[in-house]
Amino acid sequence: MLLSCVDEALCGLVRASGGLSLLKGHRVVLRSDPDNLRGKVALLSGGGSGHEPAHGGYVGAGMLSAAVAGGVFASPPPASVLAAILSLHSAGASGVLLIVKNYTGDRLNFGLAAEQARNHGVAVDMVIVAEDCAFDQPSKAGRRGLCGTIFIHKLAGALAEEGCSLDQIVSKVTEVLKGIGTLGVSLSPCSVPGCLPSFELPPGDMELGLGIHGEAGIKRSKVASADEVVKTMMDHMTNPDSQSHLPLKSGDSVVVCVNNLGALSCLELAVVTRAAIVCLESRGVVVARVMSGSFMTSLEMAGVSLTLMRADQETLRLFDAKTSAPAWPNLSSQCVSGRGYITDPQAVSTRPQDDAHSEGPLSPVMRKALEKVCSTLLEKQEELNSLDRAGGDGDCGNTHAQAARAVQEWLQDHVVPGCPGRLLSVLAGLVQEKMGGSSGAVSFDIKCLLFKNIHMTLSFRYGGADPGDRTMVRVVVVDAAASGAESTRNLTARAGRASYVAAERVTLPDPGAVAVAAILRAVLESLEGKK
Repeated sequence: MLLSCVDEALCGLVRASGGLSLLKGHRVVLRSDPDNLRGKVALLSGGGSGHEPAHGGYVGAGMLSAAVAGGVFASPPPASVLAAILSLHSAGASGVLLIVKNYTGDRLNFGLAAEQARNHGVAVDMVIVAEDCAFDQPSKAGRRGLCGTIFIHKLAGALAEEGCSLDQIVSKVTEVLKGIGTLGVSLSPCSVPGCLPSFELPPGDMELGLGIHGEAGIKRSKVASADEVVKTMMDHMTNPDSQSHLPLKSGDSVVVCVNNLGALSCLELAVVTRAAIVCLESRGVVVARVMSGSFMTSLEMAGVSLTLMRADQETLRLFDAKTSAPAWPNLSSQCVSGRGYITDPQAVSTRPQDDAHSEGPLSPVMRKALEKVCSTLLEKQEELNSLDRAGGDGDCGNTHAQAARAVQEWLQDHVVPGCPGRLLSVLAGLVQEKMGGSSGAVSFDIKCLLFKNIHMTLSFRYGGADPGDRTMVRVVVVDAAASGAESTRNLTARAGRASYVAAERVTLPDPGAVAVAAILRAVLESLEGKK
């Protein structure tokens, strides 16, 4: 499995892209238009597999000419590197630049191939990427090459496409490398197929400064918010006391890469991206461009790395140049910082929750009922989530709690209108604005039913009806709601998310029905004076 997965993955990449081909007998991905390399410098990179889409995904016009893959987390053999170099030379390339991450195996194998290629008369040079900011005092091996390698692919590719010489490209990217830094953090290790996890990380802990081959990091701490984690990363990356720090000062312009190490959701990655932009701007740094996605992964590691590159206008010009590489994102060429990104909505009628209201005789009673409903929904948040997980997405409690908090906030600054109909309008506006999901969509109907019953109950209580009449309302409305919620155990879902779940697995009451029953009971208890 471990041997075949790399070959099958490379085949899948190439079969999915018309611009790529495989070099027979080697794990080498090539541009499928070799004639376009004639007279230009060709770029070759690569390394161990498991970092997809690196490096094969960056082969294309304007980036790499070829990428050579080793086994999972293993350097490619010199023979395959040499075969790739000679193939590019045969296509008419004026020279070949090797872009190599600073790992002993990669340096050794690419270096051996370069020497052999020179013996064949090929003009070859090599750039070593070593931009890791983890270690305050790097060992003799030096700083590791991480996701910043992708930036060098892009800039060198743009220069090569413009016809620059091998020496010119090497000079330019060597200078740019001085202004690139990367740091990673993860909530989990990764596992090479067929092997145990690369290190142990207890639940609730995170690892700072880890590499892309499953190496443990330099520091372990408790999981914190995205803003706190990003600040910690930025502080470490730019700490002048560290020998591997990235010099960064207010006024500098940077390109930011927020790189998914493998298992983060797009939602989580977007949260980290926001935190990175905010953190940099708070330091007076201009965020010129942002990349956010999976660019150099570490199998299924649940982590993220941040790469910063100081960028002047020439660097940005090369960065923005077009490329056909399938893994390069469709990025905006507009500066991120200083751009207005909030659009005001079209003028609409005044929201009912913003209107001024006058109190009435029933206002204190309805306020008490609302407070009881809100506290009940907050208390039942996890219970409703648990019920929803059986046949839905597990957020019913969260959705109702969100609405409850919105009502609580409104109650702090507003009087409860004396007219139940006016209150109904206010609540419908609040819930429709704050409460998502199908519960929010039907909230208006639910509130109509709810407040009709509140209004009926209040009429009995303050309209001179007998106590027995009010008891009748309790039995008919509240107990019927509870009984109805319980009966949903035996119903077959025909709509909503539960309709996609096998009926035998949905054996709990419907969470929405349970919530409605809880709301009605909370109203009744508040009217009866129960706490």
